[in-house]
Amino acid sequence: MPPWSQNMLKGQRREQRSRWDRLYPEPKCGGRSRGPDAGDGRRWALPGMSPLAACLWTYAVGVKALVAQLLGRCFSLPGPTSSEVVIGWNQAYMNTLSFALYLPPQNGKVAIVTGGAKGIGYETAKHLSGLGMHVIIAGNCEDLGQESVKRIIEETGNNKAAVMLVPQRCTKDGFEEHFGVNYLGHFLLTNLLLDTLRQSGNNNFNGRIVTLSSATHYVGELNLHDLQTRHCYTSHGAYAQSKLALVLFSYQLHQRLAAEGSYVTSNVVDPGVVNTDLYKHTTRLFKLCKWLTSWLLFKTPTQGASTVIYAAVSPDLEGSGGFYLTNGQKAKSADISYDDHLQGELWTQSCRLVGIPERHDQPS
Repeated sequence: MPPWSQNMLKGQRREQRSRWDRLYPEPKCGGRSRGPDAGDGRRWALPGMSPLAACLWTYAVGVKALVAQLLGRCFSLPGPTSSEVVIGWNQAYMNTLSFALYLPPQNGKVAIVTGGAKGIGYETAKHLSGLGMHVIIAGNCEDLGQESVKRIIEETGNNKAAVMLVPQRCTKDGFEEHFGVNYLGHFLLTNLLLDTLRQSGNNNFNGRIVTLSSATHYVGELNLHDLQTRHCYTSHGAYAQSKLALVLFSYQLHQRLAAEGSYVTSNVVDPGVVNTDLYKHTTRLFKLCKWLTSWLLFKTPTQGASTVIYAAVSPDLEGSGGFYLTNGQKAKSADISYDDHLQGELWTQSCRLVGIPERHDQPS
């Protein structure tokens, strides 16, 4: 894109943002506003909902997901959770898994797994390693990471991150913790790795970026005026916003990669409601209910990792991106997540927040 065209585009964006601020000033906590696309009924950039509403909507989505998981077990819905796995070279190890993935060996390939020291991340790292991949675990605790690597080596014979419902607090960089840890950190890491991914992918084997979100994104509200939720904080609302941001980011990323002709794809995964320690900041009543019912309603970390692994290495998705995957199948995400303009605005603000330049080879 020539310099004069880039400057014109920047000017148009500044004018659009200025016009937005004039027409739709930042509302007070608990209020609701509608953006320019309100005519089709979709919410564009909403302020934080009330604490009670955020809590109720978040748990309602969780209950819906739990019921869907229970029905899936009862009626054996198709997907990568319905039978035993047959993978590659280490048959004795792979036969212990309980999800159906028929995947070829991945020898010579490299995977970076964030939060790979425990929970879904650990199971993902372990099974990718079992497929022969060189797995790099990225986390914020070196000792825990080294311990996980040792366990993976022992279990597979191959020697090759998230928070929820935390009290209002900030990361060391000053970002609200849900938004900073769940979204911005992954946004920055992905962008720093993009050039390497572009060089690694080819026509036969695309580089793949798999982002983890959750069903909570369906009730998320993205307030571009207050991405840090400083004016009206609720842990449920902040968590849902971070998960919606991840879906928007994954879709926008794939559009940009496709527009430039890169052999890299981007998909987003909902692992389901999984029995991990992610719920340590929930209420005592919720913890009691979880303790009583998790054996029946919750997925194990291994089951939660199944769709992540499917998205990462399945031949079915070679060259395919821009999808929301859950239970090993493509699904429809929230209507607002398909808003190209909102995706672009979030991308622009995210680049500014993490201090990286915004590329101008954007999707048309």
